[in-house]
Amino acid sequence: MAALSAQIGQHPNTIREHLDRLTIGGLVVRTQAVAQGRGRPAWLYSAVRAVGSDREARAYAALASVLAAQVGRISAQPGADAVEAGRMWGRELVRESQLSQGQISGPAGSPSAVATRRTVVTLLDELGFAPSADARVRVVRLRRCPLLEAAHRNPEVVCSVHLGLVRGALDELGADPGRTEAIALQPFSEPGACRLDMSPRPTTE
Repeated sequence: MAALSAQIGQHPNTIREHLDRLTIGGLVVRTQAVAQGRGRPAWLYSAVRAVGSDREARAYAALASVLAAQVGRISAQPGADAVEAGRMWGRELVRESQLSQGQISGPAGSPSAVATRRTVVTLLDELGFAPSADARVRVVRLRRCPLLEAAHRNPEVVCSVHLGLVRGALDELGADPGRTEAIALQPFSEPGACRLDMSPRPTTE
């Protein structure tokens, strides 16, 4: 904050107020840095990625709404089936990301659970969810939904797909299966956000 203040000639409190407004408006994502030494961890800010054109977004949302309604009609267990569909999607997205980075067999070594969760948050950011996570990525607030209208119409299906997406991505990244299954998504649980509990059980990381 001090460096930004010096660069643009504004008081840190003024900059902080502007950043808070941009965060509330969904234009900026705020995450907490990992604590280093004494004192509270710093807040980090980044711009929200644009998600295609308005026409593309409307077409995608319309298709998703139709598919969600169809799953709800024909499936005996729409929520469970939606989770599995999302899981396949999440795995595929991670594979595509790894291939684009030349990681044919996945990342070298064994990344920590925190690093793995951060990778998933980056994926959610790229998909347009505007995630905001705490320092250890235990709780993630999704401040934007690319399929908001469809989610309001068919929350059991659409939100379950998103939960499955997170679980599938973690599966592909080699996360602990027991912890992955415990991950929970609470749709519309907070003003302007859905809450994603990425580490709902106590950990020793």
